[in-house]
Amino acid sequence: MSVQHHPLCIVTGASSGVGLHSTKALIDKGWHVIMACRDLEKAAAAAQSLNLQRDMFDVMHLDLGSLDSVRAFHAAYRAQNRALDALVCNAATYLPQLKVPLRSPDGYEISVATNYLGHFLLANLMLEDLQKSPAPRLVTLGTVTANSEEFGGKVPIPAPADLGDFQGMKAGFKDPIAMIDGKPFKPGKAYKDSKLCCMMMSRELHARFHDRTGIVFSTLYPGCVADTPLFRNAPRLFQNIFPWFQKKITKGYVSQPLSGERVAQVVTDPDFARSGVHWSWGNRQEQGRKAFSQSLSSKATDTTRSETLWNLSAALVRIDVSGRPL
Repeated sequence: MSVQHHPLCIVTGASSGVGLHSTKALIDKGWHVIMACRDLEKAAAAAQSLNLQRDMFDVMHLDLGSLDSVRAFHAAYRAQNRALDALVCNAATYLPQLKVPLRSPDGYEISVATNYLGHFLLANLMLEDLQKSPAPRLVTLGTVTANSEEFGGKVPIPAPADLGDFQGMKAGFKDPIAMIDGKPFKPGKAYKDSKLCCMMMSRELHARFHDRTGIVFSTLYPGCVADTPLFRNAPRLFQNIFPWFQKKITKGYVSQPLSGERVAQVVTDPDFARSGVHWSWGNRQEQGRKAFSQSLSSKATDTTRSETLWNLSAALVRIDVSGRPL
């Protein structure tokens, strides 16, 4: 268990990639981390692979694709009676080669269920715990492919993020519906849609709760982590070419350790204590480059649409619009 004077952060999806390296960077800064992961053995092995200081982290089970698991995680955390200073919503699944949608235990398309709805429920459950900290932060990982205001987001890509009029959510988001906009299933778009929802969620959390709670809500894009395990289910050719392309052509590549350091900065540094902000390191990823406050696209900042998404999401995860269980 953590020593009380160490600030505490929960990092979801901390068994690999950005989440794992964020955990290391936070520990290096003197933070205690709860690695919230679906596979406990994998998380323990990952921690050992980076020689993480054993008394500075705990591993707890969390399957964000299951709403019951999210609630069980929160109950287990609450039972420990520990102060919470930060929550990093990082975990994500990307399954671009699916022909038919996979479903969560609750019946929802798995990318949106894991990447967004699980984090939506977790964030709401953790608000009360975060409020007890003198300087709490809730940090959510975004993506450049769901933000057309960033340089990388201006590059034309197949099936860009587009939530339509939320027809799929309004219809219950269960079989045969797999997309938020109610249109035919596209696995890559489902991922991008889910990350757009995460950025909208953070903005809505800021609007609803920052003034009352003091929690700093922000999103970030740490750069193109082209060799992260997030892409392990992408075609093999893509896995080989994409890192090379980002390193040699766009110069947008950022390593997993550097991405983790950048997440830790947004969690801990005074320069990032602004709520309602999206932090980005842009397309050029030189070591030492500073982040800047980056505008989000109108898709992410439309307050009416964000409120609609919030209300629909609350119904799907079975909480009322203020976060209380139904």
